[in-house]
Amino acid sequence: MNSPFFQDPTTFLTQPVKKSNTTNTLTSVIWKGGYPGLIPLAEELYVDVLGSYFSTYIERDLRLISEISDFQDFSRFVQLLANLTAQEINFSELGREVGIAPKTAQRWLNILNSTYQWIELPAYSGNTLKRISEKHKGYFIDTGMACYLMHISTPQAVLGHPKLGALFETYVVNNILTQLPLLKGKPAVYHWRTHSGAEVDLLIEMDNIYYPIEIKCKTRPSRADTSGIKALRETYPNLNFAPALIICAVNQIQDLGNDCYAVPFDML
Repeated sequence: MNSPFFQDPTTFLTQPVKKSNTTNTLTSVIWKGGYPGLIPLAEELYVDVLGSYFSTYIERDLRLISEISDFQDFSRFVQLLANLTAQEINFSELGREVGIAPKTAQRWLNILNSTYQWIELPAYSGNTLKRISEKHKGYFIDTGMACYLMHISTPQAVLGHPKLGALFETYVVNNILTQLPLLKGKPAVYHWRTHSGAEVDLLIEMDNIYYPIEIKCKTRPSRADTSGIKALRETYPNLNFAPALIICAVNQIQDLGNDCYAVPFDML
């Protein structure tokens, strides 16, 4: 999905798509990430360069600038975050895992957020139902660094990794967020989730139109993958919804019914 979707969803969803090898592209782009200086490098150099970046900037410079005294705890905290990408954030659980106070976990998270290592999306509630989750959802800013911190050594290893879905979601969300500033105005971005488990990964609001986006790391999406979008629409029947997207590893746009469309992730 790129910015023309927001300008004219109908034209976007009817355009022809050039088929590609989605599996190879998927594992490669996730593992390499998006640091501009690394993209032209040979794959065998990635781990060493990312390791140098992590030890020099995150472990040393960022820690010293922010006056974080405990080297080991901060490093463990950053590695834990990489494994929690694409999840709702609970400061008490974060602190307990590392052995620090919840306020310390929140302060360290704010530091990573302000230095563009981590991003968070607020929850959309509409102030209508208390059963809607209000927790922020967090993402590591670069999937290449996240893979490094998860000790994923090759693009091929990404495909069978238990965090593949979270890494795919992280990649897609980051790519969408980088395109939103190109649009007129300032779109609001949320995630949505109920305590019963219904969720929509992204909900973008622009000009009083709401764009629901689900992200699924699969090659065969079905109508069942639109259940969260259905729940969102039923919860807020008065909102003006655009056609919903399921961003996934398909090689052409597919109509899933109920104004929901599966869209190739590399249309980004």
